[in-house]
Amino acid sequence: MHSPPTNVPKETAHDRAITMTGVLPSQSLQAMLNRGEIQVEAPLADGQIQPASLDLRLGRIAYRVRASFLTGQTATVSERLKDFEMHQIDLNNGAVLEKGCVYVVPLMEHLSLPDHISAVANAKSSTGRLDLLTRTITDGGEEFDRIKPGYTGPLYAEICPRSFSVLVRPGMRLNQIRFRDGQAIISDADLATLHAETRLVDGKAVIEDGLGFSVDLRLPGSDLVGYRAKPHTGVIDLDKIGAYDPQDYWEEVRSNNGQIILDPGAFYILVSREAVHIPPLYAAEMAPYLAMVGEFRVHYAGFFDPGFGHADAGGTGSRGVLEVRCHEAPFVLEHGQIVGRLVYERMSELPEQLYGAGIASNYQGQGLKLSKHFRSPS
Repeated sequence: MHSPPTNVPKETAHDRAITMTGVLPSQSLQAMLNRGEIQVEAPLADGQIQPASLDLRLGRIAYRVRASFLTGQTATVSERLKDFEMHQIDLNNGAVLEKGCVYVVPLMEHLSLPDHISAVANAKSSTGRLDLLTRTITDGGEEFDRIKPGYTGPLYAEICPRSFSVLVRPGMRLNQIRFRDGQAIISDADLATLHAETRLVDGKAVIEDGLGFSVDLRLPGSDLVGYRAKPHTGVIDLDKIGAYDPQDYWEEVRSNNGQIILDPGAFYILVSREAVHIPPLYAAEMAPYLAMVGEFRVHYAGFFDPGFGHADAGGTGSRGVLEVRCHEAPFVLEHGQIVGRLVYERMSELPEQLYGAGIASNYQGQGLKLSKHFRSPS
């Protein structure tokens, strides 16, 4: 299907002995590239290495498949594609991935991980805000977006556009991967201590299996509280930044009483009430709260980098943008309702670069904000 890059020997026990546990920062990702633990089919693009993650790039072929799938322990993605592939699409000159269809795209990055390094992938912020379901699958994989320690093999993106058809090309970055050495998640007790030392949210911190956050349906000076994706729209070229009129793709959601009714099957962009701070020695991942709290799901692009919203990176707190989809029944969402949680993780060391500090960071200081492809509403 495609030839992986040449493997390079994995690090030695001596190399392991001098590392620290936690999420690996940008300089460690560069070292992994140098050692061949991350391998690439084309030279890295500018900005591909982020403070605590690596952007993944689409390859040159997309496979339209009948259904989403996982390989299971004994199979490869290539083998399963023989069962589910409908046809192949050449991406070299650009191609449209249609709303409601499922595609598998080999990525330009491959892994040869040491036995103590695991990885987790997630959609990039702009991908999530387009309701573009993008998950990483691997050979022998039993979970989406979770890569076991010691994995050696290719990476694939499963892509399902849910609200808008999109135009894609090779090298586009829809998802990202974060690497962990050992245990990185901090306990609720440590999270409370951290909040006492350096403010993590403005106002009271709700700490239970992470830092809870709620929805803001009373934005200052406006009854505009969010956006709902229109059901029938044109194609979005993912290379075009600030090119599209929001009115062509989104309906405004307004509220005078601090509540809205979510329609089944509809996709919403809302915003958290809390302004989030991620200290430089920490990273965070957005996770669901409880399935029992309502007939909706916060469909999330879940990585928050070191420095997001933090003073050390020029931030004064940044709201979390919520990508919300309602399930079978209409549901009343109330101002201040807890809808998700941030799970904080230790970095193995301070990143050489922080979110918003000297790098292209589209969402530092954000409030209610659509993806970067849309012009700012007038």
